[in-house]
Amino acid sequence: MNSLQQYGLLLGLTVGTVGLVLCLYALARTIGKAKQEPGKDVPATAGQLSRDPVWARYHARYYGYALLFLAFDMEMAYMYPWAVVYKQVGLVALLDMGVFLAILFLGLLYGWSQGALRRQ
Repeated sequence: MNSLQQYGLLLGLTVGTVGLVLCLYALARTIGKAKQEPGKDVPATAGQLSRDPVWARYHARYYGYALLFLAFDMEMAYMYPWAVVYKQVGLVALLDMGVFLAILFLGLLYGWSQGALRRQ
Protein backbone atom coordinates (compact mmCIF):
# COMPACT_ATOMS: atom_id res chain seq x y z
CA MET A 1 0.00 0.00 0.00
CA ASN A 2 1.59 3.25 -1.06
CA SER A 3 1.13 6.57 0.72
CA LEU A 4 -1.56 7.80 -1.70
CA GLN A 5 -3.72 4.76 -0.95
CA GLN A 6 -3.18 5.25 2.78
CA TYR A 7 -4.32 8.87 2.55
CA GLY A 8 -7.33 7.78 0.50
CA LEU A 9 -8.23 5.23 3.15
CA LEU A 10 -7.84 7.87 5.87
CA LEU A 11 -10.04 10.28 3.94
CA GLY A 12 -12.66 7.58 3.39
CA LEU A 13 -12.72 6.71 7.10
CA THR A 14 -13.00 10.38 8.05
CA VAL A 15 -15.86 11.01 5.61
CA GLY A 16 -17.61 7.84 6.77
CA THR A 17 -17.29 8.80 10.44
CA VAL A 18 -18.56 12.33 9.87
CA GLY A 19 -21.43 10.97 7.77
CA LEU A 20 -22.38 8.48 10.49
CA VAL A 21 -22.34 11.17 13.16
CA LEU A 22 -24.49 13.50 11.06
CA CYS A 23 -26.97 10.70 10.25
CA LEU A 24 -27.29 9.77 13.92
CA TYR A 25 -27.74 13.42 14.86
CA ALA A 26 -30.46 13.89 12.25
CA LEU A 27 -32.18 10.67 13.37
CA ALA A 28 -32.13 11.80 17.00
CA ARG A 29 -33.57 15.20 16.07
CA THR A 30 -36.44 13.70 14.08
CA ILE A 31 -37.35 10.91 16.48
CA GLY A 32 -36.78 12.67 19.80
CA LYS A 33 -38.70 15.91 19.47
CA ALA A 34 -38.68 17.74 22.79
CA LYS A 35 -41.75 19.48 24.12
CA GLN A 36 -41.34 23.09 25.13
CA GLU A 37 -42.72 23.47 28.63
CA PRO A 38 -42.26 26.49 30.88
CA GLY A 39 -41.34 24.36 33.90
CA LYS A 40 -38.32 22.81 32.22
CA ASP A 41 -36.25 25.97 32.48
CA VAL A 42 -36.76 26.38 36.25
CA PRO A 43 -33.96 25.01 38.45
CA ALA A 44 -35.47 22.43 40.79
CA THR A 45 -34.20 19.76 43.14
CA ALA A 46 -36.36 16.73 43.88
CA GLY A 47 -39.48 18.51 42.64
CA GLN A 48 -38.93 21.60 44.79
CA LEU A 49 -37.70 24.96 43.56
CA SER A 50 -34.06 25.48 44.41
CA ARG A 51 -33.18 27.90 47.22
CA ASP A 52 -29.58 28.29 46.13
CA PRO A 53 -28.46 30.24 43.08
CA VAL A 54 -28.03 28.14 39.97
CA TRP A 55 -24.45 29.22 39.27
CA ALA A 56 -23.10 28.48 42.76
CA ARG A 57 -19.46 27.48 43.09
CA TYR A 58 -18.51 24.07 44.39
CA HIS A 59 -15.44 23.64 46.56
CA ALA A 60 -13.08 20.96 45.30
CA ARG A 61 -12.02 19.38 48.59
CA TYR A 62 -10.64 16.15 47.28
CA TYR A 63 -8.22 17.36 44.63
CA GLY A 64 -5.26 16.22 46.73
CA TYR A 65 -6.62 12.69 46.93
CA ALA A 66 -7.31 12.72 43.22
CA LEU A 67 -3.78 13.86 42.34
CA LEU A 68 -2.18 11.28 44.60
CA PHE A 69 -4.41 8.57 43.13
CA LEU A 70 -3.37 9.57 39.60
CA ALA A 71 0.31 9.54 40.57
CA PHE A 72 0.15 6.05 42.02
CA ASP A 73 -2.14 4.83 39.27
CA MET A 74 0.50 5.90 36.76
CA GLU A 75 3.07 4.09 38.86
CA MET A 76 1.17 0.84 38.36
CA ALA A 77 0.79 1.57 34.65
CA TYR A 78 4.59 1.87 34.34
CA MET A 79 5.43 -1.04 36.64
CA TYR A 80 3.97 -3.73 34.38
CA PRO A 81 6.05 -2.93 31.25
CA TRP A 82 9.07 -2.47 33.49
CA ALA A 83 8.56 -5.92 35.00
CA VAL A 84 8.34 -7.43 31.52
CA VAL A 85 11.71 -6.03 30.38
CA TYR A 86 13.48 -6.20 33.75
CA LYS A 87 14.96 -9.62 33.07
CA GLN A 88 16.45 -8.43 29.77
CA VAL A 89 17.81 -5.06 30.92
CA GLY A 90 18.96 -5.99 34.42
CA LEU A 91 20.40 -3.65 37.04
CA VAL A 92 19.90 -0.50 34.97
CA ALA A 93 16.15 -1.12 34.90
CA LEU A 94 16.15 -1.63 38.67
CA LEU A 95 17.96 1.68 39.20
CA ASP A 96 15.60 3.48 36.82
CA MET A 97 12.56 2.18 38.68
CA GLY A 98 14.17 3.14 41.97
CA VAL A 99 14.57 6.73 40.76
CA PHE A 100 10.98 6.76 39.51
CA LEU A 101 9.64 5.47 42.83
CA ALA A 102 11.80 7.94 44.76
CA ILE A 103 10.31 10.84 42.78
CA LEU A 104 6.80 9.54 43.48
CA PHE A 105 7.65 9.14 47.16
CA LEU A 106 8.87 12.75 47.27
CA GLY A 107 5.55 13.79 45.76
CA LEU A 108 3.74 11.81 48.45
CA LEU A 109 5.82 13.48 51.17
CA TYR A 110 5.11 16.90 49.69
CA GLY A 111 1.37 16.19 49.56
CA TRP A 112 1.49 14.96 53.15
CA SER A 113 3.33 18.10 54.30
CA GLN A 114 0.77 20.31 52.55
CA GLY A 115 -2.14 18.48 54.21
CA ALA A 116 -3.42 16.70 51.14
CA LEU A 117 -3.99 13.53 53.17
CA ARG A 118 -5.86 15.24 55.98
CA ARG A 119 -9.47 14.22 56.31
CA GLN A 120 -11.86 17.04 55.50
